[in-house]
Amino acid sequence: MSSWTITPERPDSPVARALWRAYYTEVSDRWYLLHEDRRTDPAELEREVAARTGAELAPPTGRLLIARYDGEPAGSAGVRLLDPATAELTRVFVPEGLRGKGGAALLVAAAEDAARVLGARRIVLDTRSDLVEARALYARLGYTETERHNDDVYAEHWFRKELFN
Repeated sequence: MSSWTITPERPDSPVARALWRAYYTEVSDRWYLLHEDRRTDPAELEREVAARTGAELAPPTGRLLIARYDGEPAGSAGVRLLDPATAELTRVFVPEGLRGKGGAALLVAAAEDAARVLGARRIVLDTRSDLVEARALYARLGYTETERHNDDVYAEHWFRKELFN
């Protein structure tokens, strides 16, 4: 029987870096294919992956969680404190071949637990219109669309969920 495990991991670990590269490639390619009918330029990919190390997802004010499916790396989710009561959910990713097996919901639940441990009472996130699967996941997990909470140029939808202990 197949199973998921989720554990914290350093953002600079080889597994975390490989999942970040896969995540960034997918969301960047989707954006460019939709808006410019091309894939991400390899030089841009390298610049962005190198520039966005995920250091903000390291303790003491953040956590990066890695999912494994049958022991193999299969997804990620990160949280970081924006203020003492608010955490941001980011880098939620499960590769396409593993979607539909429940991993994303488990990752989000584990990220919510990590946010509570950090002291957060609410969790926020942003996403894009073309990431319809993500928006459906967040709505199904009790997130409500809310006002803008950041200035990310690619963000088009903002969500929030109150965390209860």
